[in-house]
Amino acid sequence: MIAAREALALLQDGNRRFVSDDKNRDAITGRMRRIELAKRQEPFAAILGCSDSRVPVEIVFDQGLGDLFVIRVAGNIVAPSLIGSVEFAAEQFGTRLVVVLGHTRCGAIEATLQQLQRPIENQSHNLHSIVDRIRPSVEGLLKTDLKHDLPALVQAAVRANIRASVKQLRHGSEVIEGLIQKDGLMVVGAEYSLETGVVEFFEGFSESE
Repeated sequence: MIAAREALALLQDGNRRFVSDDKNRDAITGRMRRIELAKRQEPFAAILGCSDSRVPVEIVFDQGLGDLFVIRVAGNIVAPSLIGSVEFAAEQFGTRLVVVLGHTRCGAIEATLQQLQRPIENQSHNLHSIVDRIRPSVEGLLKTDLKHDLPALVQAAVRANIRASVKQLRHGSEVIEGLIQKDGLMVVGAEYSLETGVVEFFEGFSESE
């Protein structure tokens, strides 16, 4: 089992390789690795990320087969099935780091802000369920001066949504709460920049720890 802080360092190192285009040539992704993983897996981190095609988690963190337990959903929202997936990784595989990974220019965030400002009629029930989960974390921003600056509004909303998802994971599950208190599980939030490729950890994370 890899401790949370060590797992976080592995992700940071991998992202630095990705940004510098210095990929890990020693990453095991071949036939022997596939055979090994058919018997068991021990992912060192679980990532709850957005479904956006521009944010492929293993590539962004320069990791190979079996390294990450990846859960992807539009807007990196938290719903019961997603909490269950995190619980599964933590309990079954001993994964001690959970990262909520949002990204700049998130379409789900933009759609939510649009819905709040100019409600869209005939929106599908399924899409509306995503918007409804993002809404509480971002609607307060429309009461600030950010409403006059769309890029800044979207940026703030992306981070607010990440923080909300981190909070929901930490406190929406007795299993996860117990692992945080007793077994060193960490749940942190991060934002991926589509423009630079850099992942910035900013919620529940401190360089000094």
